[in-house]
Amino acid sequence: MEFNQLIPELTVKNIEKTKNFYLDVLKFKLEYERREEKFLFLSFEGTQFMFEELHEDGWNVAEMTYPFGRGVNFSIEVDDIEKLYQHIVCSQYPLFRPMMINKYEMNGQSLEQKEFLVQDPDGYLLRFTHE
Repeated sequence: MEFNQLIPELTVKNIEKTKNFYLDVLKFKLEYERREEKFLFLSFEGTQFMFEELHEDGWNVAEMTYPFGRGVNFSIEVDDIEKLYQHIVCSQYPLFRPMMINKYEMNGQSLEQKEFLVQDPDGYLLRFTHE
């Protein structure tokens, strides 16, 4: 397995709840885990995330209260956004924002993409996109 140059590591309250959400609802792939350390390494279509359950010796710079990751959203480009969206809707997991088409200005050009947003169990905001 090759590692991306940037891999976010997110602190979570309950590693099993996180694992179930990312694997079952979002269809991420479990690359590896260290059960005794309550650590996961997951991937999805070229993206990679690490997750670690909150503990006293973690790299926490402030008190961790819900929602975690305030002010951050992770943009994840997907191949088949419709399929993923329908899977999440069918799972009855709540959407933060439903599917929409947005236009973004970029160096004098307009980029149009489909996107929707979901909050994971700890409140991290995930924005799934497709051009």
